Amino acid sequence: MKIALASDHAGYELKEAIKEYLTEHEIIDFGTGSTEPMDYPDTGFKAAEAVAKGDCERGILICGSGLGMSIVANKVKGIRAALCHSVELARLSRQHNDANILILQGRFMSKYLAKDIIKIWLSTEFSEGRHINRINKIKKYERKPQD
Repeated sequence: MKIALASDHAGYELKEAIKEYLTEHEIIDFGTGSTEPMDYPDTGFKAAEAVAKGDCERGILICGSGLGMSIVANKVKGIRAALCHSVELARLSRQHNDANILILQGRFMSKYLAKDIIKIWLSTEFSEGRHINRINKIKKYERKPQD
């Protein structure tokens, strides 16, 4: 699987640990490359757009709280980004919401928990069923002309 990976400075160290963990996948790293302060939209939009265009199958974005990257990713048409701080939320984000971007918290999450969350998130399939109608409503809204 090709995965878009991006962080801001607060998520840099967790991003680097994740890269070491995801060796069986093709990782496209959209930055940042250090702990020097930077703005999360600069890397988050690039990674989310790669997923939306189909250049990457899924994405993982990390900032300090996860909130900023969540906002950025969900502004991109076709993205369903989920901020997950537990394995159960990661599983549900895939089963019920078909999340294509996982958001993690660089300042509030250990690399061990992050790896457990990622493992479940990458291996869980969308369950469709009653949930497909909800996803289709989101897609329909995205196609609606904006005023």
